[in-house]
Amino acid sequence: MSVVIVLDGAAPGRFGVAVSPLAELAACLHVLTGSAHHTEHAAWADQVTRTAPPAFRAGLGRFAPLWTALRWRAFYPGLDGPSPAAAPLAGLGIDRFAELTAYACASGYHGFDFSQVCHDPGQAAVLRHAAARLPEPHLGLAEDLLRDPEALRADILRFLDLCGRVFFGGLWAQTAPVLDRAAHLVRRRLADGGPAPALVSLSPSSARLVTPSAGPARVVFDKVHHAVINPARTPLLLIPTRYGAPHLLVKNEPGLPPVVHFPVEAPEVGVTLARARLLALTDPSRVRLCRLIARQAMTTADLADRLTMTRPQVSRHLRALRELGLVRMERHGRHVLYELDVGAIGRIGRDLATALQY
Repeated sequence: MSVVIVLDGAAPGRFGVAVSPLAELAACLHVLTGSAHHTEHAAWADQVTRTAPPAFRAGLGRFAPLWTALRWRAFYPGLDGPSPAAAPLAGLGIDRFAELTAYACASGYHGFDFSQVCHDPGQAAVLRHAAARLPEPHLGLAEDLLRDPEALRADILRFLDLCGRVFFGGLWAQTAPVLDRAAHLVRRRLADGGPAPALVSLSPSSARLVTPSAGPARVVFDKVHHAVINPARTPLLLIPTRYGAPHLLVKNEPGLPPVVHFPVEAPEVGVTLARARLLALTDPSRVRLCRLIARQAMTTADLADRLTMTRPQVSRHLRALRELGLVRMERHGRHVLYELDVGAIGRIGRDLATALQY
């Protein structure tokens, strides 16, 4: 599956680039809730949660559905329309607040209608059923919403204010300049090269430009859900994140401007390359070849003799492994030596884990 951004009629002015402290706070809370998936921030997450007051740790658990699998749309700009300016959460209409929060509790936007979830018993029953199939605290948060949405909103706002005092105030002062530089770079790319290279640069390992002979050009992101976004109709907002890495999130809720929340440092290896590397090493002949060149660099002729294969067969295997970045080639006089890139092999598991999260 993939997220497709249609470029037909999408001038650079249809793309906004903004820095959002609320979106970055959501990314930080995601890391604090699941630091095992973000090893680069694990020490920071442990320090924050270990020294935080009990009220913060309680809120981190209670409100987790707002930033785990499905990021709460209220964290992102555009709730009042296509303007990049964020709508204050306190001023968000209670029915809209309830609708967006219900989607987070159910971990999905498609297939649900929660527009009247606090007034329609049928929608409330659907929410309870969907949340009950997910781990706690999804159902607990859904029950809090249905019981008293005003009180829940007040509790969330108090928790977000507490986040600023516990850790986010100081962290944002350090992070904002990094995000400002990333946003400026994307704006320059949009102005100098247009939307296609700017969008591909957000995810070089998992984004590609498709220019079919028939139909509009488009940029395709390799994701686990499907969506089609047409910036010519609805402006697209691009928001950089530091603590959201390695995830690239695409928010495309009905009736709201789409958002791409992209990491400042995108992973070098996407899921397609990680999968291809794994598949390449399922071939027994390639495994034997790799075992030989892991010990010392060898020529095609030496490998053919040891593997009882023809030189063209060995060359085909070596070419495939080189194209995947698993084998290095070095020329010594008249001879070409091949050597396994042990570092690349060692990173396969980590790269795959990162790519699957991206």
